[in-house]
Amino acid sequence: MTNQRFATGFLPSRPRAAALALVLALPLMGAQAQGLRPSGSLQRAVPAASAGAAVQRPADFIVAVVNSEPITNNELRTKLLRTEQQLLQQGTAVPPRGELVPQLLERMISDKAQLQMARASGLRVDESAVDAAVESIARQNQITVDELRRRLKIDGIDYKQFRSELRDELLVTRLRQREVESRVTVSEQDIDQFLRDQQGSTGPAADLSALALNLAEILVAVPENATPAQVAALQAKAQQVLERARSGADFTALANEFSSAPSRSNGGQMGLRTADRYPPLFVEATQSLRAGGLAGPVRSAAGFHILKVVEKRQAGMPDAAITQTRARHILLRPTPQLSEAAAIEKLAGFKKRILAGQADFAALARESSEDGSAKDGGDLGWANPGMFVPEFETVMNGLSPNQVSDPLVSRFGVHLLQVLERRETQLSAREQRDIARNVLREKKQQEAYATWVQDVRGRAYVEFREPPQ
Repeated sequence: MTNQRFATGFLPSRPRAAALALVLALPLMGAQAQGLRPSGSLQRAVPAASAGAAVQRPADFIVAVVNSEPITNNELRTKLLRTEQQLLQQGTAVPPRGELVPQLLERMISDKAQLQMARASGLRVDESAVDAAVESIARQNQITVDELRRRLKIDGIDYKQFRSELRDELLVTRLRQREVESRVTVSEQDIDQFLRDQQGSTGPAADLSALALNLAEILVAVPENATPAQVAALQAKAQQVLERARSGADFTALANEFSSAPSRSNGGQMGLRTADRYPPLFVEATQSLRAGGLAGPVRSAAGFHILKVVEKRQAGMPDAAITQTRARHILLRPTPQLSEAAAIEKLAGFKKRILAGQADFAALARESSEDGSAKDGGDLGWANPGMFVPEFETVMNGLSPNQVSDPLVSRFGVHLLQVLERRETQLSAREQRDIARNVLREKKQQEAYATWVQDVRGRAYVEFREPPQ
């Protein structure tokens, strides 16, 4: 038996990786293998094989077989190009193809093995669940389902194939929930130990997953084919914006005026997340800064970034003092009679009336909001960080007291949001334990999931195929 036929997981040998990289470097034929365009496009990664599956290329061939199911060169090529595009958009260095190709192939093998297990388990995903997932993706990107379909078509991605791969993702997610997440438990002793460890932790975290950041950015975009003179002019513009920020100008206002980033509507804020979920370029530029610090201009493939540290802390640390926000909102749920676009237009009209003094926010909430808070004038009460869905909380955190947002889309519908006030408060011992329990559960689930993925991959029979001569 040669090293080409093993049932256990391993990466292709370096000669094989080089051969694959060479094949993948050849000019593309047939359908476009690009993902959705980063500028003004979907923030969610579209399933990798969609574009490649839309049109079969004559030169296609099998690069690996997983339990009798093939992975083709076109699928791998599409995955490669989309991954490179996403890394560039994030400002992350793109590894050489000789390193990236075998990593991607191994990921595709693992994903296929998980999907095969999910199908064999008897789990099913009905059409209504897929419909809900499509609507959720559209809402998270603040577009309609029709607009989502239009963008997919522009990028050469077949909508039926897109739905099929969404169904596969849901299927694997349900298997993971059954096999991994439901079996994870957190004991009171685990919580006690976690709190003791956190109280004894003083130095900076060596692991990026243990550091939480909320960064705000202003992106001065640089066109792909910009001349050296244009690049120099845009860099000078970014430097001027940075100097204005350092002189005390409001960062949110500067973001609204100058930024080309999707976070512009949130005052540039990208949300609190672990540092490993930010581009390494951003983490390196801000690692020595405290909250309120500014960095830049930082050059990426997208342009020049001015960065502000909004918040920096130990991830999962149940701090005794937190900032609570009291806000109110008006929620409209799209229906066949009220489209999402119409809901947005209606709430935009509400905002104009409120700002002009022609209407009262609480009165409009009682009359029109479809949330349980309507009876209280939309008042959501005092909220701790993390209580609301990210798309809602990110906008809320970017508002000043009494400021009214533009209509925003969440998985629940379309909101008009106003921050009433903020305060610093102390967490009770019970609240600290609740936070610790959630942090530990997520950590244990991640560890259990990684072990499960390795086990599924290890049990798969994988045969690597040589490229045709």
